[in-house]
Amino acid sequence: MIIGILNQKGGVGKTTLSINLAAAFAIAGQRVLVVDADPQGSSLTWSSARAAETAPLFPVIGMAKPTLHRDLPEIAKDYDITIIDGAPRVSELGRAAILASDLILIPVQPSPFDVWATEDIVGLIKEARQFKEGLKAVFAVNRKIVNTAIGRDVLDAFTDESFPVLKSQVCQRVVYAESAAQGLTVIEVAPAGEAAREVKALAKELLRYDNQERKAA
Repeated sequence: MIIGILNQKGGVGKTTLSINLAAAFAIAGQRVLVVDADPQGSSLTWSSARAAETAPLFPVIGMAKPTLHRDLPEIAKDYDITIIDGAPRVSELGRAAILASDLILIPVQPSPFDVWATEDIVGLIKEARQFKEGLKAVFAVNRKIVNTAIGRDVLDAFTDESFPVLKSQVCQRVVYAESAAQGLTVIEVAPAGEAAREVKALAKELLRYDNQERKAA
């Protein structure tokens, strides 16, 4: 399965979700690959920050090119799950990442600004479904402020007949930045912490959703 983590709005935590979800899948026994499709190369930078003596949980490769949808399937076939850390903004790279994916995860912060900013990515995914009928997409709440009810009403605006909102939510926590600075994930730094629990729950829900959709197809 190829999961594209995409949103045309910057700063929603695509790279953070990409590497931490990859860790959750890898620790659960999946063969995982992360593809950095953003010219900024954030996932590659994270990977290079990892200490040489620390064994990687998964490989990270750079493929920020508009032929991604044609080139990636041959590479991805050797892995159970491939995660694409996508580029912001509507572009050839964004379209290629969508077409390369089986499932699009759209991270959004519980803010009206994020609601408004999803219009472009939603349009691109619906456009791509004309060429890739089985393409699935979901919203996931990321960077929710801990112990607040902010955004509860805003989330209703994300309800779409073909774009469900996952129940699992990831909160804003300092451990994400602290672990990233070391080239690590929250599951490695604080395996029993709330951040690790949230990421694992999101990973499990993504797999359940994909399995349900496959059975319904």
